[in-house]
Amino acid sequence: MSMKAVVGRGLREAGAALKHSSGLEVFTRHRPKMAFLNNKPFQTNDTFIAPTASVIGNVTNWDESSVWYNAVVRADSGFPISIGFCSNVQEGAVVTTLTSAKDAVNSDPLKNGSTHTNMSGEGVVTGGSEVGKVLDTGFPPVTHIGHFVSVGAGSVLISCRVDDFVDVGDKCTILEGAWVESHVILEPGSVVPAYTRIPSGGRWGGNPIKFLGNLGDGAKDGIKNKALGRGVMAKEHAVEFLPVGSSYLHLEDLEREGKTPIQG
Repeated sequence: MSMKAVVGRGLREAGAALKHSSGLEVFTRHRPKMAFLNNKPFQTNDTFIAPTASVIGNVTNWDESSVWYNAVVRADSGFPISIGFCSNVQEGAVVTTLTSAKDAVNSDPLKNGSTHTNMSGEGVVTGGSEVGKVLDTGFPPVTHIGHFVSVGAGSVLISCRVDDFVDVGDKCTILEGAWVESHVILEPGSVVPAYTRIPSGGRWGGNPIKFLGNLGDGAKDGIKNKALGRGVMAKEHAVEFLPVGSSYLHLEDLEREGKTPIQG
């Protein structure tokens, strides 16, 4: 951590301690959705984004999809992320895209005024010259999550494609350029290396990932039922939160107690 970050954190903590000791109560208002570089996340009316989740940039959340508590879906590199119908990104999972093109620059393009994502969003311009696409496959480094997909808690997905009816177990890692086809179960803790293709209809697990066996009809049905179950749960959670948030309830409680609240 840089000295600037250490000093800044120290000042913030000291300020919070002084406010608390003076009798002030601090309430916070987290922003589950945040626009980035004019790209605003899209969600349908029945999408559930948990109040402590973070959905940033060019993200599309389709009908009955859900992003759960402390999950991060971050499309701030110029390349989009899509989450399909009745799919879910569970607690603490991270879904993101690569930040720069291969053979272009090793740092974030936004740090250098002469380097930026091209107009199509499929490559990087550096020094006035366009540098190919990010992935060795020739495809742009988007992250695609299909329909009826469950992304387990603590998993990490980076510029990969996950087709329909996939169950990604807890704490799995799917790296850039990987392609997980439909009707696949990834066991918890599995690691799918970059540019790996997982064919349809199997159970896979391990680090690196290995084939464990074919899926029967019951297991395939279980993938869809799991996603549907999360969808029902998301609706139950959604009714507890208003679109404008619920911070005002905490604020009203503090005011009734005669305390002076400020936004932290």
